[in-house]
Amino acid sequence: MRILLVASGFNSLTQRVLVELCDRGHTVSVEVTPDGAAVREAVARHAPDLVVAPMLKAAVPRDVWTVHRCLIVHPGPVGDRGPSSLDHAIHEGVEEWGVTVLQADDEMDAGDVWASATFRVPEVGKSDLYRNELSDTAVAAVLLAVEKVAAGATPRPQAGEIRARPLLRQEERRISWDEDTTETVLRTLRAADSQPGVPDRLLGAEWFLHGGHPEDGLRGRPGALLATRAGAVCRATVDGAVWIPELRARTGPGRPRACKLPATLALAGRLPEIPELPAPADPAPGRRTWSDIRYREQGPVGVLSFSFPGGAMSTDQCRRLLDAYETARGRPTSVLVLGGQRDFFSNGIHLNVIEAAADPAAESWANINAMNDLVEAVLTTTDRLVVSAIGGNAAAGGVMLALAADEVWCRSGSVLNPHYRRMGLYGSEYWTRTLPGKVGGALAARLTEEARPVSAAASLDMGLVDRVVDCGPGEFAAEVTRSALRLASGGGLQRRIAAKKAEHERRESVAPLAAHREQELSRMRSIFDDPAASYHARRRAFVRKEAPRAPLPNGPGADADTSADC
Repeated sequence: MRILLVASGFNSLTQRVLVELCDRGHTVSVEVTPDGAAVREAVARHAPDLVVAPMLKAAVPRDVWTVHRCLIVHPGPVGDRGPSSLDHAIHEGVEEWGVTVLQADDEMDAGDVWASATFRVPEVGKSDLYRNELSDTAVAAVLLAVEKVAAGATPRPQAGEIRARPLLRQEERRISWDEDTTETVLRTLRAADSQPGVPDRLLGAEWFLHGGHPEDGLRGRPGALLATRAGAVCRATVDGAVWIPELRARTGPGRPRACKLPATLALAGRLPEIPELPAPADPAPGRRTWSDIRYREQGPVGVLSFSFPGGAMSTDQCRRLLDAYETARGRPTSVLVLGGQRDFFSNGIHLNVIEAAADPAAESWANINAMNDLVEAVLTTTDRLVVSAIGGNAAAGGVMLALAADEVWCRSGSVLNPHYRRMGLYGSEYWTRTLPGKVGGALAARLTEEARPVSAAASLDMGLVDRVVDCGPGEFAAEVTRSALRLASGGGLQRRIAAKKAEHERRESVAPLAAHREQELSRMRSIFDDPAASYHARRRAFVRKEAPRAPLPNGPGADADTSADC
C-alpha cells in the first residue's frame, strides 16, 4: 500500500514505524506536520491509500479522516484518553500498560479500534520505555492494523471503561522533598525524564530536573545535595537519595530555551563543597546506586557497558569511557563487549554541551577529537575480539563507534541512522574506513547522502550489523553475554585474533588510520570554524527546540526532518 505517516516530529517511534513498514514492502512517505492544516496539505499532496499517525499532537481535520482512512497510535490501553497517557501511567506506578491503534474521529482517542496490545512496565524513565517496550508493542499493533486494512476488515467500537486523563501539568509534577519517599520521587522524575522535566528550585535558582536513579547508601537532610558522580548530583529524600544526571535552567518568557546539561555543569559556580564519589567497583548484592559506565567479567568475557542520557557523549564522557576501555583492555579476556545495555548505544557528540559552551566551535573540535580517540582505541585492539552490542537506537558517530568493533550485534527493535547530514556535518570517527568496509563504497555513499533510518533487519541484510538479537529490551544484556561466552569458547578464536592483527597491520601499511582521521577532521574543522555553516544553526534549533533556520547542504529536498520516503 501507499502509506503516509504524519507526525509532529520525526521521533524514534515514527522512524521505527517507517522502517518496519518499508521492510514489508509498503511505499511509505513521512510528513512532519505542525498542525491540522499541514496534515490536510500533506494528504492532498501524497494521495495515500492509508494515513498513519505514530505521534501526532494536532487533531486530524474532519474533512481528511472522513475521506481517507486515518489510524492514530495512542500510547495507552483501550479506553484511555488524553495527551499525557504515558506520563500518568509512570507517575501512578502501573505494572502493565498498552498501545491502541484507533481510527481518527471527532473526539480525540475515541475512534474505533483496529489493534491493541499490552506490555509490562519496567522501572525505567518515560523516554526509555517509549523507545523500547512501547515501541515494540506499537509497531506490532500498527503492522496488525495495516494487515487488517489491507484485508478489508473493519475496526471494533471501543467498549468497557473510558478513562479520560487531562494534561499532566507542571505544578502536579513538583516534588515535596520534605515528604516524598525515594520511590515517589523516582516515579515523578521518570514520568518526565526527557520532556518536560520536573520543575524545582535548587541553590537559589529555578530548574527542570531530568532523570532519576535510586541511591541506597547515602543519607542526609531531605532535599540536600550529598555528592556528585560523573556529572550527576545526588539529592537526599526522606528515606534515601536519588541521582539526577541532568538539569535545564528555567528561562523566562521571550528568552531562548536553556540547554539540558549534565547537572554539575549546569550548576557550575553554585555547587557547595560536596564529595565526588566514584561508583563502587563491586556493590553489595541488592545495593542500588548509579553509574553511567560499568565493567564486569564472566570468565573470558569482559562487558564494558555505558548509558549516557539521550545517547549523547560529551568530551568528558568520551574521555572517561576511553579510560574505562583502556582498563578493560588490560584485563585477561578474549572477548570484550562494548555496550550491551538497553536503550541508546550512542548518538555521537553532545550537542547540548557544545551549544552551552563559551566557544561552541572549540568545544565541537574537542568533542569530535575525544570521540575519535575512543574509536581509534577500539580499531587498534588486536589482542582480542571486540563486539559492539547495540541495545537501542544509534546514530551518527555512535554508529561509527559500533562499527569499529569486529562484530556488531543489535537488538531487533533497534533503529540505526548511519549518517551526519541532518546536522550539516561531514562526519568523522573513521567512518570513511569502517562504513565502506562493512557495506561497500556505493552503499556507504547512499546511506550517508540519503540520511534515512535503517531497521535492524535491513542493517543485517546490508551487512551493517553481523547479528540481530531477537529479544525484549530487558533481556538484551543477558542474551549478549551468553552469545559472547559461546564466541569465546568456540574453536578457532585465537586464529581469528591472529588474523585480525595481521589484517590490521596490512591495512595500516596501505591506508593508515591517521590518513582517514586527518582527512575527516579537516572537513569537520572547516565546518566548525565557519560561523555561516548550517551546522551551527541546526545545532541550536535542535538543542533549543526551535524551527531550523538553515537548510541542509546538497540542494533541494535535503531537509529530511520534514519529509522522508522509502
